[in-house]
Amino acid sequence: MHTAPSPDAPVDSPAMHELAPYADAPRLRDARSSADGLRLTWEDDAQARLPWLWLRDHCACTECRHPQTRERLALPRADIDPASETRLEGGHLLLTWPDGHESRFDGRWLHQRRPGSTAISPLPAPRPWSDDYRLARVAHAAFTGGVDGERAWLEALLRDGLVLLENGPLADEEVSRLATRIGPLRATNFGARFDVQSKPNPNNAAYTAIALALHTDLPNWQHPPDIQLLYCLENDAEGGESLFADGYQVAETLRQEDPEAFRLLSEMPIDFRFQDEDQDIAVCAPILTCNAEGRVVDVRFNNWIRDTLRLPAEVIEPWYRAYHRFWTLLHEPRHQLDLTLRPGDMIAFDNRRVLHGRGAFDPNTGRRHLQGTYLDRDMLESRLRVLARHP
Repeated sequence: MHTAPSPDAPVDSPAMHELAPYADAPRLRDARSSADGLRLTWEDDAQARLPWLWLRDHCACTECRHPQTRERLALPRADIDPASETRLEGGHLLLTWPDGHESRFDGRWLHQRRPGSTAISPLPAPRPWSDDYRLARVAHAAFTGGVDGERAWLEALLRDGLVLLENGPLADEEVSRLATRIGPLRATNFGARFDVQSKPNPNNAAYTAIALALHTDLPNWQHPPDIQLLYCLENDAEGGESLFADGYQVAETLRQEDPEAFRLLSEMPIDFRFQDEDQDIAVCAPILTCNAEGRVVDVRFNNWIRDTLRLPAEVIEPWYRAYHRFWTLLHEPRHQLDLTLRPGDMIAFDNRRVLHGRGAFDPNTGRRHLQGTYLDRDMLESRLRVLARHP
């Protein structure tokens, strides 16, 4: 059945209770009804078939969606009869169901959500470092003073896994104030906010003055922290330069140069463990984790807290060789970025991707004091989506 627009159609847009914009999409031009759904055509000639069950499930009226929370109230259905009445008004779709329920859809919203379309997202895709990679830098005043600076910081961190905030105040807990603009601090066994400085009786190598080889933090957790922020308050000691390497880039180099080593590190889970008098946190997971498309999405690498290697005997020596090869690639100058943090700088990095370390420093020549915390990636992505509503 062909459904023509009503000549007296109102043009008020049906409320879809969405916060993300969709107003620049085309409206509906035509709708044809059949037993298995509606064949819709938009002003840009795009077409899609929407099953009746999909349309009933996505009704946005206040009976089907909570008016304040926007959460779905309608219960799941296994099937439904076709709408008893279908019409277009002002480029929007109005349906009446056999039970008398009415559903109104903004035609532009349907265009954005039509089956087979690509979801619109402001989130940048992760981009492995290349030979011409340059560290993104954002001024503290730009981050705190407007949407553009905060958006640039978020985009760089999600895209490159590393970004530097510059020229901030030398204020205690500034790292916490900046972090809470994005979301709640992610607490671990080291607390929600921690101080990185040499101190007596340390329970972690970071709290010493020794050099720290490249690593990710807390791979012994089932869900290691996603994002780490390190804010420099003092850095007068000799040495202590910060080191970074992109685990995505190095893993791909390993895959190309030694596919068997890549396979072993991505398929063989090993034990990681942290223990002191109060905590014993352990997990078994591979060094590299790939998604369904084979892309590396998680790097767990921390030589200090690898636990006993419990692999089958015939795999142990090949695994050690693969591990050493990855270690060597990580520490090659072509894959490393060196940076001396200045007081007022904050480095932020993706702890599930970018490995970090530092050179040894001499505490007798000055003080080195960083304050750090962790954030969940979900909160960064959420914040960027919110900012995208206000271009």
